[in-house]
Amino acid sequence: MAVTINVNGAAHSVDVDGDTPLLWVLRDVLGMTGTKFGCGMALCGACTVHIDGAPTRSCVTPVDSVGASKITTIEAIGKTDAGARVQKAWLDREVVQCGYCQSGQIMSAAALLASNPRPTDTDIDDAMSGNICRCGTYVRIRQAIKQAANA
Repeated sequence: MAVTINVNGAAHSVDVDGDTPLLWVLRDVLGMTGTKFGCGMALCGACTVHIDGAPTRSCVTPVDSVGASKITTIEAIGKTDAGARVQKAWLDREVVQCGYCQSGQIMSAAALLASNPRPTDTDIDDAMSGNICRCGTYVRIRQAIKQAANA
């Protein structure tokens, strides 16, 4: 089945089953490997992308449910104001340890700042609660989000 999706501002026609998770379309069909597979059950956040600006777990999102929505991945988040500020803060604060979860962390943080430019600690906790970092860089993640909010 041919499905057309809008990813990072470009239309892509893909020939996949409609129930194929968006994650696998991005990674295996389109070659955008920045979005990671973590748990496959929408629990860890490694697969987070934006669909019309909302952070969404791509591992459980069937490609045929996306329709004409605009999908943004880690490959393009730096082109947005919030995404660029988050990426800079991530580097400044040396957030990354192993790095595996960081694309999902950045996507969630960028969505938070796009919708709430001055988040409280509670706002940050709520927005980031679905993203797991096995290396435990949560303190640096919070610092980076605060830095990005103040940039």
